[in-house]
Amino acid sequence: MSVYWSDVVSRLTPYVPGEQPKIARLIKLNTNENPYGPSPKALAAIAAETGEALKLYPDPNSDLFRQAVARHFGIEARSVFVGNGSDEVLAHAFLGLLRHDKPLLFPDISYSFYPVYCGLYEIDYRTIPLDEQFRIRVDDYLAADAGAIIFPNPNAPTSRLLPLDEIERLVAGKPEIVVVIDEAYIDFGGESAVSLTQRHPNLLVIQTLSKSRSLAGLRAGFAIGHPDLIEALERVKNSFNSYPLDRMTIAGAAAAMDDTEWFDATRQKVMASRERLVARMQSAGFEVLPSAANFIFARHPAREGGQLASALRERGIIVRHFRVPRIDQFLRITIGTDEQCDALLSALEEILG
Repeated sequence: MSVYWSDVVSRLTPYVPGEQPKIARLIKLNTNENPYGPSPKALAAIAAETGEALKLYPDPNSDLFRQAVARHFGIEARSVFVGNGSDEVLAHAFLGLLRHDKPLLFPDISYSFYPVYCGLYEIDYRTIPLDEQFRIRVDDYLAADAGAIIFPNPNAPTSRLLPLDEIERLVAGKPEIVVVIDEAYIDFGGESAVSLTQRHPNLLVIQTLSKSRSLAGLRAGFAIGHPDLIEALERVKNSFNSYPLDRMTIAGAAAAMDDTEWFDATRQKVMASRERLVARMQSAGFEVLPSAANFIFARHPAREGGQLASALRERGIIVRHFRVPRIDQFLRITIGTDEQCDALLSALEEILG
């Protein structure tokens, strides 16, 4: 700890991202990246921007990207906010919409960046326990006193989906506060809550292009909500960084949003591989939670989770293991190609004997 640090920095416990190993020939199933490449149209759009125009600042409003998001969902561009990955969009939402006198509510098992943002922005929060099947219970949130609510859907790392009618019940039951739904994985088996934003002005939906559009390396995300919510995010953004998206990102993200054929084809491949992997792992004795994401959450009744993760690593396969209460026996496993999933299954068969 440095004597020059501020009190806020001294108290922070930073987010720990998934490992990005430098070792070659590993099967990397730990960070929920898409095993299939980006849209060729997105790659062409990115390449077209790598010229003389880079001497000029990009569009501070990222209108090309915003308009592409609006087209995709059939909404007005003024209901769209875009940022440098959904993590930046989330950060602006925490400061601009979720910081109130009453506590922010989110699940006890959820995206571990949420408490980090609360520490950074000095937001009081309270966690609401998932039930015994690791599901979000809307009644628990409706009964609680809150300044705002946020959770992922599907939840991460548990992979479970909250149905759309339950989300609307929550949003309609708490009209006086903002509800943020973090839909990083919604395209792998769920129905987006974007449609609800048109009749519930307190709902903000956040998505990323890192997962279903294979652009984790580009950093692009967006939020959709009532223009009043979007204005709050714009005010924070323009007090922080007027140019969060570069020219390549704006062009590539817009092209990726427009290429629905590639988007649908690759996500369908991931979902098919997921169902195949789940069936095989269940046959091997694993408990696998119902997943609507591009990953699964699984545990074996006879093997310790950390030991399984270590044994897989020795065989060149990396998965995510969380050493936290309630889920320390689970592994979060990204859905790879069928060949990668087969390698995982073979390694597990060898480990389990």
